[in-house]
Amino acid sequence: MNPRVVVVGLGPAGADLVTSGTLEAIARVEHRFIRTTRHPSAGVVGDATSFDEVYDRSESMEQVYSDIVDVIAGAAEAHGEVLYAVPGSPLVAEHTVELLLLDDRLEVEILPALSFLDLAWVRLGIDPISVGARVVDGHRFAVDAAGERGPLLVAQCDRPSVLSDIKLAVDEPPELPVTVIARLGLPDESITQVAWDDLDRIVQPDHLTSIWIPEMAAPVAAEVQRFVDLVARLRDECPWDREQTHHSLAAHLVEETYEVVEVLDAMPVGDADLDVHYDHLEEELGDLLFQICFHARLASEAGRFTLADVARRIHDKLVGRHPHVFGEVDVEGDARQVEANWEQIKKAEQGRASVFDGIPSALPALSFAAKVESKAERLGLDPIATSGETVGDALVELVLRARSEGIDPEAALRHAASARRSAYMAAETPGDEQEPQDDVTDFRRP
Repeated sequence: MNPRVVVVGLGPAGADLVTSGTLEAIARVEHRFIRTTRHPSAGVVGDATSFDEVYDRSESMEQVYSDIVDVIAGAAEAHGEVLYAVPGSPLVAEHTVELLLLDDRLEVEILPALSFLDLAWVRLGIDPISVGARVVDGHRFAVDAAGERGPLLVAQCDRPSVLSDIKLAVDEPPELPVTVIARLGLPDESITQVAWDDLDRIVQPDHLTSIWIPEMAAPVAAEVQRFVDLVARLRDECPWDREQTHHSLAAHLVEETYEVVEVLDAMPVGDADLDVHYDHLEEELGDLLFQICFHARLASEAGRFTLADVARRIHDKLVGRHPHVFGEVDVEGDARQVEANWEQIKKAEQGRASVFDGIPSALPALSFAAKVESKAERLGLDPIATSGETVGDALVELVLRARSEGIDPEAALRHAASARRSAYMAAETPGDEQEPQDDVTDFRRP
C-alpha cells in the first residue's frame, strides 16, 4: 500500500467555517503539515510543520510547490500517513494539491471544504453559472484571461505588483468600476468598488484579496504580459540578468536602437519585396522592446514604476500633444502646423524657456545639427547664415542643403561611409572587387 496523504481545507476565513470532517481528520492523524500559518483558521491544525520558510527562501513559486511536495512525500513514506492542510478548499487554486494527485508514490485522500468562492458569490449576489463567470489566478491573469471580456473573478491578488500586472494586461480599461473583495468572513471584511485606473494605486492587497470584473472593454493582451513575465523570470533566475543595472544596460539600449535604424535604412522604396525586411524589422524591434521592458522591470523592483505606468504616461502625453485629434484645435490638415503646435506644447509641459532646450546633447553631431535646424523650421524661423570659413560651418551648410532636399543627413552620411568602407575592403583584398551598383537608397524624410 502506498504512503497516504490526507488533504484538508481550512475554509475561507475563521475556524467557524472549518468542516467537522476536517477537524476529525486533524485529530486522528498524528503527523501534520500546513501550507501556511498566514491564514485566519491556521490555529485549528495544532502542532504542525508549516512551509512559510520555504516561501521566504525560494526564488520562484514553482520551486516552492516542488519543495512542498517533496517534503510531504518523504514524510508520508517515513510515517505511512500524514495530513496536509491548505487554506480554503483543496481543489480551488491549490497547485500543490494538483502535484500530489499526480505523484504515483502516494495515495491521496481529499476532504471537501468551503472555498473563498462560496463567500464571494454570496457577497456579490451573483449566480456564477447564470452569468457565465470565470475564475482566474491573478498571478497568471494575462495568460489565463487571454481573449476574455468577462465577467471574471480574479483570485490571489496578494501583492501590489499583481494588480499592476493585471492593469498592464488590459488594452482598453473596463468602463464599469471593479469590485475589490477582501478578507471575506472575517470581522474586517471589505467590499469596495474601485475605478480601473486606481486599482494599483489605492488598493492595499493581501493574500485574502480578489477582484470582480463585470466586463472588459477589450480582450487581454496576453503576448505583452507573457513577455513581461519572461523578463521578470530572467531577473530572478539568470545570473547575467540579475547583475544588470540601468547604467550597465545603457550601451545595449543604444546598440539595439542603431540596429533598428540599420534595418530601416536597408528597406527598399517602392514595390520591392519587403517580406524579408519586415521580418528583420520585427526581430530588431523585439530586441529593442526587451531593453525597454528590462529598464521598466528594474524601476518596478525599485518601487518606482512599471511598464503599465510607462504605457499610460506616453498615452496621456500623446493625447495632450494632439489637440487637433482629441481636442478642438483645427489645423486643417496642415502637418507643419501640427509640428509647430507640438513644439509649443512640449515647451509648456516641461517648463522650458525655449523649444531648443530639449535637444539631447549626446546626439551624434550631425544629428544634433539636423535637429536644431528641424526645430527652427517647425517654428518658421529663417536659417541663420554661416560664413563657411570653418569645417563646422561647411557641415552646417550641408545639413541645410540636405533638409532643403528632404534628405536625412545622418542616414546619407552613414550610407556613403558604408559604401566607401566596402570599396576600401575590396581594394585591400585584390580579386574581390564587385561591380558597382546603382544607388537606389532614398534618404528623404517621411
